[in-house]
Amino acid sequence: MAFSTLAMAITMAVLDGTIVTVALPTMAREFAVAPENAIWIVNAFQLAVTVSLLPLAALGDMFGYRRVYWWGLALFTVASLACALAPTFAVLTFARLVQGLGAAGIMSVNVALIRFIYPHARLGQGVGNMAVVVAVATAASPSVAAAILSVASWHWLFLINVPIGAVALIMAARTLPETPRAAGRLDLQSVILNALTFGLVIAGVNGIGQGGRPWLALIEIAVGAAIGAALVKRQLKLPAPLLPVDLLRRPVFALSLATSISSFGAQALAIVSLPFYFEDRLGHSATTTGLLLTPWPVAPIAGRLADRFIPGILGSIGLLVMGGGLALVALGIGDSHPVSLAWRLAICGLGFGFFQSPNNRVIIGSAPRERSGGAAGLQSSGRLIGQSLGTALVAVAFGRAPAHATEIALWGAAALTLAGAVASGLRRAG
Repeated sequence: MAFSTLAMAITMAVLDGTIVTVALPTMAREFAVAPENAIWIVNAFQLAVTVSLLPLAALGDMFGYRRVYWWGLALFTVASLACALAPTFAVLTFARLVQGLGAAGIMSVNVALIRFIYPHARLGQGVGNMAVVVAVATAASPSVAAAILSVASWHWLFLINVPIGAVALIMAARTLPETPRAAGRLDLQSVILNALTFGLVIAGVNGIGQGGRPWLALIEIAVGAAIGAALVKRQLKLPAPLLPVDLLRRPVFALSLATSISSFGAQALAIVSLPFYFEDRLGHSATTTGLLLTPWPVAPIAGRLADRFIPGILGSIGLLVMGGGLALVALGIGDSHPVSLAWRLAICGLGFGFFQSPNNRVIIGSAPRERSGGAAGLQSSGRLIGQSLGTALVAVAFGRAPAHATEIALWGAAALTLAGAVASGLRRAG
């Protein structure tokens, strides 16, 4: 029951990170905003999660994972209702920002709670099961969106979270275990540096895509990078750092995190850009778009294979398959036949699913038990950093080369998967 509670909440949080991409063209038309601006409906959520994941993971270590999880779920549920009722684009974007803060409370500690739900001997199974839940939620988002949009308006993409969230809150209060609390306090200076680093870099990348002043966007990126360096330097002096630099010193952990960022960045480039191509250039409906993206499946067997084979090799194979699929999709641009598009996307998803479970297992399994919160926070941060930067790069493509934005995004995604495959291959058995 405890695992089911976690699975329900993380499914909603992951779905809401990507499910609205299918409806973005419809929302853009309804609110009369350009595609590169409409992408903020996705970016606001992802930016909020990315900025707050590590601070909330640290709070979980200090106040208990169950408490952070419950309040995050409550905020997420209320914000979902606000998204559905939003009368303007600005209100919707703000509600998505708040929803992202709630989702961060869920994502920051869900894997850490796994260590207190499953016995130590079955930790790998628990982590693998959660990885499958995340993978299935990620892959199912287009078909879920298509199913909802076929019978209702985009508002129901958010309204459906309200009853599910209410049930999950009741279950969480009754089934989630209390966890040990670590001594210490939250370093507010680190929290501010963390927010400025991610906020400025992602805002700068978005600024390039929105046709503003390029020099101002480049300054934002440079200042964000400089603040990031200061953040890392400060963490080296802290006994309980907000950014777990002690874990990043482990080569297996660091390479696994880099691989995760690359893969999710590539996925975001494809998943966010393709709906505009399907609807605006090919003339498909939002429902058809969701169905076309549905073949982005998962390969749960990869989690079991990781127990017998080197995860780095499995990850490299999966990412190479994904990259090949992305190249085929890019080469197939212009072919509007659904079957032709579907089998190419199926190759992408097969590779992505084959990679994800083993990679997540290595990230959590390579960290000490007492650093579960930090490892879980970094795991989720890697996914959201990749998705946020991938989404921002789509905005750049639409802002600078709207006629060829989808093609640029797909080839960029293929390049990212190649970089991820190289990083994955550098790992040793872990």
